[in-house]
Amino acid sequence: MYKAYAYTEHGGPEVETFLDLPVPEPGPGQLLVAVRAAGVNPVDWKLRAGKRRPGQGPLTGPEVLGSEVAGVVERVGAGVTGFAPGDAVFGNPIAGAGGYAEYTLLPTGTAAHKPDAVPFTDAAALPVAAATAYDGLRQLALPAGATLLITGVGGGVGVAAAQLARHFGLRVVGTASAAKKEFVESLGAVHVARGPRLAERVREAATGGRVDAVFDLVGGDTLAEVADLLADRRGRLITAAAKETVAELGGAPVARARNAAVLAEVARLAETGVLRPHVTATYPLDRADEALRAVEDGHARGKTVIEVTG
Repeated sequence: MYKAYAYTEHGGPEVETFLDLPVPEPGPGQLLVAVRAAGVNPVDWKLRAGKRRPGQGPLTGPEVLGSEVAGVVERVGAGVTGFAPGDAVFGNPIAGAGGYAEYTLLPTGTAAHKPDAVPFTDAAALPVAAATAYDGLRQLALPAGATLLITGVGGGVGVAAAQLARHFGLRVVGTASAAKKEFVESLGAVHVARGPRLAERVREAATGGRVDAVFDLVGGDTLAEVADLLADRRGRLITAAAKETVAELGGAPVARARNAAVLAEVARLAETGVLRPHVTATYPLDRADEALRAVEDGHARGKTVIEVTG
């Protein structure tokens, strides 16, 4: 048996609970991984609340929380090549298996080898946060020298997006709370505090008053307001937070690749020092509820990670 933090039905934090589950056998193309660290993301509580991924069926039993992990391969399923027991890996667990646990199952299509120089806690921040940032920037395909606005730049995806954008030669303006000003500036971004007249203040902060693209991580009224900064929104307005409404504004959701090639690339960028996940808070597995509350409450800075011993 192994310990896992799961939700038993859709709802608020009250439906979360610790469970003892039988250790699963990896199926064809899967890895059984002893989890060392699990990243905490807004998608975790959104799935608990009832937001299902495209193609994902209804909840039929407990689902373990957590969408990104790093750990060590215990066993491999039929047909697996390129991975062996003892390999350090990271990736996205299969639906329902989750990462807030001592063990999980990774499909090889969304798993990659962890570089020795990248700690497990950092690797656990790559499969969702860093990969989403990478996919979004590749989708925008901005030329060097262009100005990118990132809303909600102080969170896990925003931190990665700011660093990668600077690496690609972009100027970055980022919105975040006033308390995160110094942190945002340390990423090489111009900080604009949330609040009234946001679009106007972003335009004042941008070089020449021009914003070439928007990478939104907030949604809601913020997305609607900053969309007005763009003369042409096609291909220049993307969001990872409001997929249902961005089309009405002339933009598009981030097109996620969700493959091993992207994972390998963000791992290389982390290994070479281009990308720092900025893990600013870690919790043991038995405090997984506190870790998720920190992210769900919207006050987390950088990346929150659950450290699992096993």
